[in-house]
Amino acid sequence: MELLKEKIREVGVVVSDEVIKLDAILNHAVDPVLTTEMGREFAKRYREQRVTKVLTIESSGIPIAFAAAQELGVPMVFARRKKTLNTDTETYCERVPSFTKGFVTDIMVGKEFLSENDRVVLIDDFIANGDAARGLIRIIRRSGAELLGLGIAVEKSFQAGGRTIRESGVRVESLVRISSLAGGRIEFE
Repeated sequence: MELLKEKIREVGVVVSDEVIKLDAILNHAVDPVLTTEMGREFAKRYREQRVTKVLTIESSGIPIAFAAAQELGVPMVFARRKKTLNTDTETYCERVPSFTKGFVTDIMVGKEFLSENDRVVLIDDFIANGDAARGLIRIIRRSGAELLGLGIAVEKSFQAGGRTIRESGVRVESLVRISSLAGGRIEFE
Protein backbone atom coordinates (compact mmCIF):
# COMPACT_ATOMS: atom_id res chain seq x y z
CA MET A 1 0.00 0.00 0.00
CA GLU A 2 1.85 3.04 -1.29
CA LEU A 3 0.09 5.61 0.92
CA LEU A 4 1.19 3.74 4.04
CA LYS A 5 4.77 3.44 2.74
CA GLU A 6 4.84 7.19 2.07
CA LYS A 7 3.62 7.96 5.59
CA ILE A 8 6.16 5.56 7.12
CA ARG A 9 8.97 7.24 5.18
CA GLU A 10 7.67 10.63 6.31
CA VAL A 11 7.12 10.01 10.04
CA GLY A 12 8.86 6.73 10.91
CA VAL A 13 11.62 6.90 13.50
CA VAL A 14 14.05 3.99 13.46
CA VAL A 15 14.94 3.32 17.09
CA SER A 16 17.16 0.29 16.44
CA ASP A 17 17.70 -2.47 13.89
CA GLU A 18 14.51 -4.11 15.27
CA VAL A 19 12.24 -1.21 16.31
CA ILE A 20 10.50 1.54 14.37
CA LYS A 21 8.28 4.17 15.99
CA LEU A 22 5.17 5.12 14.06
CA ASP A 23 3.54 7.14 16.83
CA ALA A 24 2.36 9.88 14.44
CA ILE A 25 0.11 7.51 12.47
CA LEU A 26 -0.47 4.27 14.42
CA ASN A 27 0.68 4.03 18.01
CA HIS A 28 -0.05 7.38 19.67
CA ALA A 29 -1.88 9.52 17.16
CA VAL A 30 -4.22 8.35 14.42
CA ASP A 31 -4.23 9.61 10.85
CA PRO A 32 -7.95 9.30 9.99
CA VAL A 33 -7.50 9.38 6.21
CA LEU A 34 -4.74 6.76 6.27
CA THR A 35 -6.63 4.60 8.78
CA THR A 36 -9.79 4.69 6.65
CA GLU A 37 -7.78 3.67 3.59
CA MET A 38 -6.16 0.80 5.49
CA GLY A 39 -9.60 -0.39 6.58
CA ARG A 40 -10.85 -0.23 2.99
CA GLU A 41 -7.87 -2.23 1.78
CA PHE A 42 -8.38 -4.98 4.38
CA ALA A 43 -12.11 -5.08 3.58
CA LYS A 44 -11.28 -5.45 -0.12
CA ARG A 45 -8.92 -8.34 0.60
CA TYR A 46 -11.42 -10.21 2.82
CA ARG A 47 -14.84 -9.15 1.52
CA GLU A 48 -15.47 -12.41 -0.37
CA GLN A 49 -14.80 -14.47 2.79
CA ARG A 50 -18.19 -13.62 4.38
CA VAL A 51 -16.59 -12.09 7.49
CA THR A 52 -18.93 -11.83 10.50
CA LYS A 53 -16.51 -10.23 12.96
CA VAL A 54 -13.23 -8.33 13.09
CA LEU A 55 -11.00 -8.99 16.10
CA THR A 56 -8.01 -6.98 17.33
CA ILE A 57 -6.08 -6.31 20.51
CA GLU A 58 -6.03 -3.07 22.46
CA SER A 59 -4.97 -0.50 21.78
CA SER A 60 -3.15 0.39 18.57
CA GLY A 61 -5.03 -2.12 16.43
CA ILE A 62 -8.44 -0.67 17.31
CA PRO A 63 -8.63 2.22 14.79
CA ILE A 64 -7.60 0.03 11.84
CA ALA A 65 -9.86 -2.84 12.90
CA PHE A 66 -12.75 -0.40 13.35
CA ALA A 67 -12.22 1.02 9.86
CA ALA A 68 -12.15 -2.49 8.36
CA ALA A 69 -15.23 -3.59 10.32
CA GLN A 70 -17.12 -0.47 9.27
CA GLU A 71 -16.25 -1.07 5.63
CA LEU A 72 -17.30 -4.74 5.93
CA GLY A 73 -20.46 -3.85 7.85
CA VAL A 74 -19.68 -6.20 10.76
CA PRO A 75 -18.95 -5.79 14.49
CA MET A 76 -15.44 -5.28 15.82
CA VAL A 77 -14.24 -6.85 19.07
CA PHE A 78 -10.98 -6.14 20.84
CA ALA A 79 -9.07 -8.26 23.29
CA ARG A 80 -8.42 -6.50 26.57
CA ARG A 81 -5.00 -6.50 28.20
CA LYS A 82 -6.17 -5.73 31.73
CA LYS A 83 -9.00 -6.93 33.92
CA THR A 84 -11.26 -4.20 35.20
CA LEU A 85 -14.03 -4.22 37.78
CA ASN A 86 -16.59 -4.84 35.05
CA THR A 87 -14.61 -7.39 33.01
CA ASP A 88 -16.73 -10.37 32.06
CA THR A 89 -16.11 -13.37 34.29
CA GLU A 90 -16.49 -15.71 31.31
CA THR A 91 -13.53 -14.95 29.06
CA TYR A 92 -11.08 -16.64 26.76
CA CYS A 93 -7.68 -15.74 28.15
CA GLU A 94 -4.13 -16.22 26.89
CA ARG A 95 -0.74 -15.12 28.23
CA VAL A 96 1.41 -13.48 25.58
CA PRO A 97 4.76 -11.71 25.59
CA SER A 98 4.86 -8.25 24.03
CA PHE A 99 7.87 -7.51 21.82
CA THR A 100 7.64 -3.72 22.20
CA LYS A 101 6.51 -3.62 25.83
CA GLY A 102 9.04 -6.21 26.97
CA PHE A 103 6.78 -8.13 29.35
CA VAL A 104 4.16 -10.87 29.41
CA THR A 105 0.50 -9.87 29.61
CA ASP A 106 -2.87 -11.56 29.67
CA ILE A 107 -5.21 -10.91 26.78
CA MET A 108 -8.89 -11.70 27.12
CA VAL A 109 -12.07 -11.71 25.07
CA GLY A 110 -15.51 -12.13 26.63
CA LYS A 111 -17.04 -15.45 25.60
CA GLU A 112 -20.24 -13.67 24.58
CA PHE A 113 -18.37 -11.90 21.75
CA LEU A 114 -17.01 -14.95 19.88
CA SER A 115 -18.90 -18.08 18.94
CA GLU A 116 -18.74 -21.08 16.65
CA ASN A 117 -20.94 -19.14 14.20
CA ASP A 118 -18.34 -16.42 13.65
CA ARG A 119 -16.02 -16.03 10.67
CA VAL A 120 -13.22 -13.85 12.02
CA VAL A 121 -10.52 -11.67 10.52
CA LEU A 122 -7.84 -10.62 12.96
CA ILE A 123 -6.52 -7.08 12.27
CA ASP A 124 -3.51 -5.49 13.98
CA ASP A 125 -1.04 -2.66 13.49
CA PHE A 126 2.28 -4.57 13.64
CA ILE A 127 3.60 -8.08 13.54
CA ALA A 128 7.13 -8.77 14.73
CA ASN A 129 7.53 -12.09 16.52
CA GLY A 130 3.81 -12.86 16.24
CA ASP A 131 3.16 -13.69 19.90
CA ALA A 132 0.06 -11.50 20.25
CA ALA A 133 -1.34 -12.83 16.96
CA ARG A 134 -0.74 -16.43 18.05
CA GLY A 135 -2.51 -15.72 21.36
CA LEU A 136 -5.51 -14.31 19.50
CA ILE A 137 -5.50 -17.26 17.10
CA ARG A 138 -5.67 -19.63 20.09
CA ILE A 139 -8.61 -17.63 21.49
CA ILE A 140 -10.44 -17.76 18.15
CA ARG A 141 -9.92 -21.50 17.87
CA ARG A 142 -11.03 -22.15 21.46
CA SER A 143 -14.24 -20.22 20.75
CA GLY A 144 -15.02 -22.51 17.82
CA ALA A 145 -15.04 -19.54 15.42
CA GLU A 146 -13.44 -19.85 12.00
CA LEU A 147 -10.26 -17.83 11.47
CA LEU A 148 -10.25 -16.43 7.94
CA GLY A 149 -6.87 -14.75 8.24
CA LEU A 150 -4.84 -11.86 9.58
CA GLY A 151 -4.64 -8.32 8.31
CA ILE A 152 -1.44 -6.59 9.41
CA ALA A 153 -0.69 -2.95 8.65
CA VAL A 154 3.10 -3.26 9.08
CA GLU A 155 4.93 -6.57 8.99
CA LYS A 156 8.56 -6.59 10.02
CA SER A 157 9.46 -9.46 7.71
CA PHE A 158 13.00 -9.69 9.09
CA GLN A 159 11.37 -11.06 12.26
CA ALA A 160 9.69 -14.47 12.29
CA GLY A 161 6.07 -13.67 13.20
CA GLY A 162 4.42 -13.36 9.80
CA ARG A 163 6.45 -16.17 8.28
CA THR A 164 5.77 -18.69 11.06
CA ILE A 165 2.06 -17.92 11.09
CA ARG A 166 1.89 -18.37 7.31
CA GLU A 167 3.79 -21.65 7.68
CA SER A 168 1.10 -22.82 10.13
CA GLY A 169 -1.44 -22.46 7.32
CA VAL A 170 -2.99 -19.13 8.29
CA ARG A 171 -3.52 -16.46 5.63
CA VAL A 172 -1.58 -13.27 6.44
CA GLU A 173 -2.26 -10.08 4.46
CA SER A 174 0.23 -7.29 5.21
CA LEU A 175 -0.23 -3.81 3.78
CA VAL A 176 3.52 -3.16 3.89
CA ARG A 177 6.46 -5.39 4.71
CA ILE A 178 9.64 -3.89 6.13
CA SER A 179 12.61 -6.07 5.26
CA SER A 180 15.25 -4.14 7.24
CA LEU A 181 15.82 -1.28 9.64
CA ALA A 182 19.61 -1.75 9.65
CA GLY A 183 21.69 1.37 9.82
CA GLY A 184 18.63 3.52 10.56
CA ARG A 185 17.22 2.97 7.05
CA ILE A 186 13.71 1.71 6.35
CA GLU A 187 13.78 -0.89 3.57
CA PHE A 188 10.52 -2.24 2.15
CA GLU A 189 10.00 -5.53 0.34
